[in-house]
Amino acid sequence: MRILVDCRYTRLEHHDGISRYTARIVEALAPRAGEAGHELTMLVSDERQLAMLPELPWELASSPTSPREPLVARQVNRLAPDVVFTPMQTMGSAGRSYGLVLTIHDLIYYSNPTPPRDLPWPVRALWRLYHLAWWPQRLLLRRADEVVTVSQTTRELMERHRLTRHRITVVRNAPDPVGGGMAGRSAPDGRELVYMGSFMPYKNVETLARAMHELPGYRLHLLSRIRPADRDRLAALAPQGSLEFHDGISEAEYTALLGRATALVHASLEEGFGIPLVEAMALGTPVVVSDIPIFREIGAEAAAYFPATDPASLAARVRELEDPALWAAHSRAGFQQAAVFDWGASAQTLLEVLERVHATRTARGV
Repeated sequence: MRILVDCRYTRLEHHDGISRYTARIVEALAPRAGEAGHELTMLVSDERQLAMLPELPWELASSPTSPREPLVARQVNRLAPDVVFTPMQTMGSAGRSYGLVLTIHDLIYYSNPTPPRDLPWPVRALWRLYHLAWWPQRLLLRRADEVVTVSQTTRELMERHRLTRHRITVVRNAPDPVGGGMAGRSAPDGRELVYMGSFMPYKNVETLARAMHELPGYRLHLLSRIRPADRDRLAALAPQGSLEFHDGISEAEYTALLGRATALVHASLEEGFGIPLVEAMALGTPVVVSDIPIFREIGAEAAAYFPATDPASLAARVRELEDPALWAAHSRAGFQQAAVFDWGASAQTLLEVLERVHATRTARGV
């Protein structure tokens, strides 16, 4: 079987969520495909993307944002793959002669319609129009042989909204390594809290800032790059000096900060997954997060939960961790829960999907 993995969404310098998912899944998939006697090739749109990807055979095609995208299958047909996996649902498929597996990461933007701010305004406008109704998503997914998603929570939402009649398989996201595990840690001496994520409205960082009024002596580290307007707005919501804006952080700094933090905190109203939760738990750092379905799926019994818009409840959960025994219990439970998320297991599940699609098409004589 000839497998082609669409890696055209890979960023050039730093991974975003989909870029990292692409790079890690193809890296873990390649040896498993080879052991099964399959050929695997990456599809890129810019040779510079190869610096962010594993050393594997590759081919060039037009960019996924090119006007040529609706007809990209004509380019892909010439490569003669048996099945193509793409980490998005927007890959053009008109006239395809191969099996196709599409991916849905989340449905956040139906209930939180603000598009990512780094997109050009025409794309932002189309983004909003696209998410006004469910039927465009249904049309996209109809073109696939099967569909994958990264969590059971998103799968259930897709089924609830009847987005596809195709089989949906969960191919879980997983974290990048962030340093050696710290099972058996003891509670830190300081009172540091960590937030890793963007400042989009659905992230609800405002609740984190307001909670600092009830957490005297604590400091909240906000790690991602931030616009000046967002920085000023959040700083006005919290006690002076209680927020530390890092405006970007290295992996080593992130690991070190998690290693001395009381907890990682998140107040999201909705999420597609929750990579920071897994990264923190893998280091034995407790997580205190909003009580939403995806965080229940990711954190299970290891996390501490609070109503998403209740700063007082968030503060109460954090203060409970001042008990060294309770902190240590959350630390141990989180370390064990993090082991559930593994790129190797995800790649094996994906390989089974690809083999099933190919077998079905072969049986039908397609």
